[in-house]
Amino acid sequence: MAERVWTVKDALDWTCEYLGRKDDEHPRRSAEWLLSAATSLSRVELYAYHDRPLTPDERERYRALVARRAEGMPLQYVTGEMPFRHLVVHVEPGVFIPRPETEVLVDVVLERIADISGPVVVDLCTGSGCVAVSVASEHPGARIWAVDVSQRAVSAAGRNALHAKVSDRVQVLHGDLFDPLPHELLGTIDLIVSNPPYIPSADLPDLPAEVLGFEPAEALDGGPDGLDTFRRIVGEAQRWLAPGGCIAVELDSGRVNDAAALLESRFEGVTVRKDLTGRDRIVFGRKGEAMQS
Repeated sequence: MAERVWTVKDALDWTCEYLGRKDDEHPRRSAEWLLSAATSLSRVELYAYHDRPLTPDERERYRALVARRAEGMPLQYVTGEMPFRHLVVHVEPGVFIPRPETEVLVDVVLERIADISGPVVVDLCTGSGCVAVSVASEHPGARIWAVDVSQRAVSAAGRNALHAKVSDRVQVLHGDLFDPLPHELLGTIDLIVSNPPYIPSADLPDLPAEVLGFEPAEALDGGPDGLDTFRRIVGEAQRWLAPGGCIAVELDSGRVNDAAALLESRFEGVTVRKDLTGRDRIVFGRKGEAMQS
């Protein structure tokens, strides 16, 4: 008996129903992403060529992807990529998955450096490098130092910089916050940006299972009040920033006002920016024009 021929539509319909039974909150979206990854068809092409049969190799790849998603692995880890602003960034288990709200953090950075020729930007806790690579891609004169304590994240950020053709202006360093930065950057940085670990430790058990089970804990846990890493960044930022230089940090929406109060003791023009859902998300401040130690 001949094996059944599966069309694109057959695969989408079956997977949507199957993943729905596996408690996938968005089974149709998952099916589309997975089938796109297996066939190299865009999501629009999946519907334009809905009656196209899958090849045996495509079916085998697709089965493997669907099985991983059914086990609860985040969709971004299954496909190995995540759309972010104008880019598609590489992600893998052990590397924090970019969130849509972080696109607003990039907006804040670009607004501040728009009129600076050859701005120097440092991205701490860079993860996949989505912020550093986006800034370099959208501001052709920007020079970025991207830092992460995770070697896996450093490798992913380096690949993303290479893929976006900005590796000549994005230097990815392995280490803890400011530690690996070259000493000659002291007092010359135009903007420090960070999306650090910011979930309060007590809130971690309430995160979705696919986050707790797959994403790196060190990229999530911000300590008792979610501000442990933020405090460390703020404590050192002054001496690294140029006069008039700025800091922009994404944080837990419930802790942004506390962070702003901390920032006001050291910086001028402290403001809070909302994310795409209207929640307080980013705190911003500027170092005074007079030289400070």
